[in-house]
Amino acid sequence: MATYTLIATAAMGLEALVADEIKKLGYEGRTENGKVIFKGDEEAIARCNLWLRTADRLKVVVGEFKATTFDQLFESTKALPWEEYLPVDAEFPVQGKSVKSTLFSVSDCQAIVKKAIVERLRSKYKVQTWLQESGPLFKIEVALLKDKATLTIDASGVGLHKRGYRIAQGGAPLKETLAAALVQLTNWHPDRPFVDPFCGSGTIPIEAALIGQNIAPGFNRDFVSESWPWMKQAVWDQARIEAEDVANYDQPLDIAGYDIDHRMVDIARENAFEAGLGDLIEFKQMNVADFTTTKEYGVIIGNPPYGERLGDRPEVEQMYKAMGAALAPYDTWSVYMMTSHEGFEQFYGKPATKKRKLFNGFIRTDYYQYWGKRPPRKEK
Repeated sequence: MATYTLIATAAMGLEALVADEIKKLGYEGRTENGKVIFKGDEEAIARCNLWLRTADRLKVVVGEFKATTFDQLFESTKALPWEEYLPVDAEFPVQGKSVKSTLFSVSDCQAIVKKAIVERLRSKYKVQTWLQESGPLFKIEVALLKDKATLTIDASGVGLHKRGYRIAQGGAPLKETLAAALVQLTNWHPDRPFVDPFCGSGTIPIEAALIGQNIAPGFNRDFVSESWPWMKQAVWDQARIEAEDVANYDQPLDIAGYDIDHRMVDIARENAFEAGLGDLIEFKQMNVADFTTTKEYGVIIGNPPYGERLGDRPEVEQMYKAMGAALAPYDTWSVYMMTSHEGFEQFYGKPATKKRKLFNGFIRTDYYQYWGKRPPRKEK
């Protein structure tokens, strides 16, 4: 199999998590802003698409070069071996972006890259007429950063956060990739109780259940690279068999999602059943202020309302106070809350053990971490 340079893109703040996932799959990567770059073959493309929980998408790098003129961009693009990636009937739209570069007109860059690829393919495939573009899809991107052009092909298609289970959602849904990251940034293990008191459409509990049973997040969906001629069906079949073999469907889980809105609870339940996890997660309508439990050493993860609109702030701050009071007696439980409200600790009633900067879409948030007592060591 050929070896490719691959890029897993990531939301700001999640690059280290993505790098760790890539390492666990057996590939060594280097981290840059918003991405992890690594080498891999066709098998890596299939496995990473299926398994990366916190990456946004997977891209194949065709080439990188300096480009400060349109001539440079055209000639350097045309010099790349596009015929090794694109069949003669490939459909290949070109997207672009430019940051701090001499070539700042994205539409011009897209048109030039498209023209260069067309010339290369017509020459290599000896086509006199127009290319038909009636075959498999190859979404190409030209990204210019400080005059360096990187040309990639998107190997995921729809973003990796689209797991295929979310049939309904509320007003401000959390991306599945960020929900998975929130779980992975905690000390939760599948043998410990897990609660999301602001579950909304159920994304965090569902992602926790997928992690708890080691189910590949992409098991329920397709990827654009499955239609590529050089990505053999046998490679995908093998990657899916591997995912099925390592899934631990017998792992018992104690996962619950609560929400004050009964309509969201119904939606969360539907989504969990769509993910094949309906029997594993308990959903019920409940106010966080009413939280009680007899269990110990559990983990609470939440994405509560932020009070972004000034009119909502007093109500949200009151809710943070009530939550702090309700959770205070449970000192063996660890609590993790993500919010953009800078006064969260003050209203919750105590400073966080640790906090981490994360982005929920374009909203800068902090992930406040309160670590509970360690469970006693098990007798050997």
